[in-house]
Amino acid sequence: MSTAAQLAANLANAQSSTGPKSEEGKKRSSLNALKTGLTGRTILMPGDDAQSYQDHVCRFIDEFEPATAREEELVQSMADTRWRLLRIPALEANIYAFGALEFAEKFSAEAGPVAAGLIQAHTFLAYQKQFNNLAMQEARLCRRFEKEMAELKQLQTERIDRERRELDEAARFYLVAKQENKPFDAAEFGFEFSTEQIEVYLKQRTARIPVPVIPKAASSSES
Repeated sequence: MSTAAQLAANLANAQSSTGPKSEEGKKRSSLNALKTGLTGRTILMPGDDAQSYQDHVCRFIDEFEPATAREEELVQSMADTRWRLLRIPALEANIYAFGALEFAEKFSAEAGPVAAGLIQAHTFLAYQKQFNNLAMQEARLCRRFEKEMAELKQLQTERIDRERRELDEAARFYLVAKQENKPFDAAEFGFEFSTEQIEVYLKQRTARIPVPVIPKAASSSES
């Protein structure tokens, strides 16, 4: 699926899901997100900002500039993986917020700071399985992001090298045609470059050629 299609599908999913209305329902929904928000195909969860997600994906596209279908898939997947990673701190905070409500009465006899610390510790122990799951999901997502980043870099390096070789070959045909005062059409030689692209490449290549340094002639006093 292309980047545009995936983005449209995720936005449509967010708009069709209204989510819980009450504060208590929202908190419980956040706990449920531990099972569904970090895996599977669903990217946007109830409460996610669709515009923020769209801006997030666009920043990835602007940064990595995918040029092929596979590169687009990788960039989209990397953006989604990072979106999920950014969700983990919020999920952890939601668990502690939920625990603060659930265990408020359990330590009501203690002083404020002491009660808060005890509630936090009790929440961690009560939901240790969920915290451990978050840690495992975070590690998995980080590995996936690094793997896709490595593949993207390799593909882009190979593509750029291939395009440079093809441009260099097209430039040779162009220069020969120019020397012989013949019309030049890159498509006739199997290239997809325009004449303007080839001319720009030649100018850039010329600019990169170092100018040789000519040593000064020895003066008569040095002879």
